[in-house]
This record gives sequence, C-alpha cells and structure tokens, in this order.
Amino acid sequence: MKKLLGLLLITLFILSACGRPDSGGSTSEGGESSGETFTIRLAHLVPEEQSSHVAAEAFKEKLESESDGRLKVELYPNGQLYGSDREAIEAVQLGNVEMTIPAVAAMASFNEKFQVFDLPFLFNNNEAAYRALDGDLGTELLADLENNGIKGLVFGENGFRHVSNNEGPIEKPEDMEGLKMRTLESPLHTDTFNAFGANASPFAFGELYTALQQGTYDAMDCPISLYYTNKFYEVQDYLTLTGHVYAATALLVNNDFYNTLPEDLQDLIMEASEEFRSEQRELAQQQDKEFLDQLEAEGMQINDLTDEQRNAFREAAESVYTKYEDQIGKDLIDQALAANEE
Repeated sequence: MKKLLGLLLITLFILSACGRPDSGGSTSEGGESSGETFTIRLAHLVPEEQSSHVAAEAFKEKLESESDGRLKVELYPNGQLYGSDREAIEAVQLGNVEMTIPAVAAMASFNEKFQVFDLPFLFNNNEAAYRALDGDLGTELLADLENNGIKGLVFGENGFRHVSNNEGPIEKPEDMEGLKMRTLESPLHTDTFNAFGANASPFAFGELYTALQQGTYDAMDCPISLYYTNKFYEVQDYLTLTGHVYAATALLVNNDFYNTLPEDLQDLIMEASEEFRSEQRELAQQQDKEFLDQLEAEGMQINDLTDEQRNAFREAAESVYTKYEDQIGKDLIDQALAANEE
C-alpha cells in the first residue's frame, strides 16, 4: 500500500509539472507577450541635429519606456549603415534592419505610385501637403507598401526643396541652362531639372558634399535643414527659394517584423509614430526659419522668387506632368492637387 501511494504521488507531481506554463517569452491569448523582447534598428541619412533624428530620439524613448523594456530601439543616423535612402529601404524590405525614415522620392523606385509626390509645384503650402499625406491619398499609398514587404506608418517632413549652385543667382529657367545638376534617385526629379535646362543626373546623398567640392556637380536641390546640417553652404554659393517640391519623408518598418509583434506593441508603435509625425513637423518648420538665417550668416547669397518668376518654372515643368500622367494615374494627381483647394 505504501509503494502504491508513493507511485501515485510521483505521478501527480509529474503531471502538475508538465502542466505549468513556460515563463520565458510566452504569448497570452490577447496577443500580449509576457516578457519577450524585440530590437528595432532604425537607420537613416540625416545628421543628429536634424528634426527627423531629434524626433526619432523621442520615438525611441517612448517605445522603450512604455513597453517596459520589451522594445529596444537602436538609432543609426548620418548614413552610418547605408549611404542612400534606396539602400536603407532595401535593407528594411529584406529585414536587415527593421526601420528607416527615407525621403519619399526614393520610395518611387519600389512603388511608382509615390511619384505623385515628386511632381513639381504640386502643393502650394505645408497645410495642403498635410491634407493629402494624412488623408485618404496618403493612407492608401502607405497601405499599398505592404505589397512591397514594408509597412508605412506615417509621413514626416523635410520641407520644401530649393535650388543651389556655384555659378550665379537663379531667377528663371534659363539660368539653369547647362548646369551639372545633382538630383535624387528619381527619374521624375531628373526630368524636372532637365525641363528647366540643366544637365541633371542622380547621385547618392552620402557622397554629395565631396562631389560638389570636386566640381563633379555645379548645382543641387534639397530642403533648408539639410543645406545647413550637412554644411552644403561650404560648397554652394547661391540659394534660390524655388519651393519646387514639398519633400515628405516616411517612417517605415519591415512588414513581417511588425506582424510578429504582440498586438499591444503594434498599438504602441502606431501611437509613437503619430507623436513622431507631429513633433517632427513642428520642429522641421522651426529649423527652416533658424537655419535659413544661419545659411545667410555663413555667406550664402539667398534670393526668393516673385510669383511671376515661379510661374515661369511651373510652365517649364508642365511637360513632366504630361510625361508621367499615365504612369502615376490622373486620378492620383487630381486627388493630390485637390488638397490645395480645401
């Protein structure tokens, strides 16, 4: 009887042990992890003082603190890992890093619908751009990225792009005739500057300072913040406030990685992304004003365009709309232009 009782107790002990849950990173029925940690490597091109990185630091802090350490975010600014937005997007697509914040122009290489945002003089001001990007048009395009293995979270801002060069003030399209012009890695951008009369070609952003210094290019375009934070004023003498393209960015994450996260962490990332968008845009506009003053103080000759002068550039760019209308889709173009009327 004692032996039988002993065997019974041993059997009960084994059965109870087998029924215990695993405490190492299990997931509950509600999709919440009980302890598993996830690392997000976020690589981008801009320097540490630029608005996208400053807002990314707040994004990192929120995710790490409000996830109770279950999310860890590693930031790699200033092109530390990849020399171009295209390379960084490919890395996210392949899962080599989890996140990036590229210029939207580079995304057109992966999804041609994004070319709509590269059209010259598409938006009259920041508010029109926000209406398009944060409304149905932007939401549809971000969702479409999932076909490319990428989840688009929100749009950020680099600001309106302006033209600089080393030859002289640019006041009309004829002033760009023959300039060796660096463009983004976007055929539409290259075609735009060729329509203005420049000799335009794409080139990686990470190597642009040296190319300008060596005279490989005479001219370039970018937002005010990048002129200052990348010290392009050292290698460019004249800046014209053309405002020819509103330069959006996008906060992107590898879609497979995002879908493996517990639901509560997905929700936290979306919440933090929306806060990133608001903070980054506000800071970007502040920096535009401050950095423009700094560029002038550093010796750049700055000129704005009159409405009449800007219209001359608009007319020169009409051929670009004609060329890309079928590829982008007239409906998308009309939807974007409609944001100016609201």
